Order: sequence, then structure tokens, then C-alpha cells
Amino acid sequence: MGPGGPRSGWPLAGTLLVAVAASMVAGGEDCLWYVDRNGSWHPGFDCEFFTFCCGTCHQRYCCRDPLRLLTERQQRHCLAF
Repeated sequence: MGPGGPRSGWPLAGTLLVAVAASMVAGGEDCLWYVDRNGSWHPGFDCEFFTFCCGTCHQRYCCRDPLRLLTERQQRHCLAF
């Protein structure tokens, strides 16, 4: 079968392209302040260029993995609950 057939690498390439684009758009996104599971308050902090805020509502850190991205919208949702 020719290009674009069922064994083509295009679906994987498209997935990788979306992941890279998401990481570039979100690059430098700040981690907002949060309260950890022990009730301790942690101030917000900036992530370096091409990294973004990752983690959970109760633990945040900077990373480059777009699958661990914690958007500012998700962070604000954590503050509400």
C-alpha cells in the first residue's frame, strides 16, 4: 500500500507534532500559589523558558513533559475546591 496507508507513520507523527506544539505554546507558564496536603502555603513561581507548570493541586513543579502540564485554568480550579 502507498503513502497514507494503514501502516503509515502519519498518525504517530501528528500526535508528536501536537505534543510539541502544546509544549511550545505553554512554555514559561507560571505555577500559581497553592496549599499542599499538609496545609502549608507555597508561593507561585516562574518556570524557565520551554518548561511549564506540572504536578497536581497539592504539589507543583516545572517540567518539559506536555502530558504532565497543569494549565493556569486547572490551577485556578484547584484554588476553588
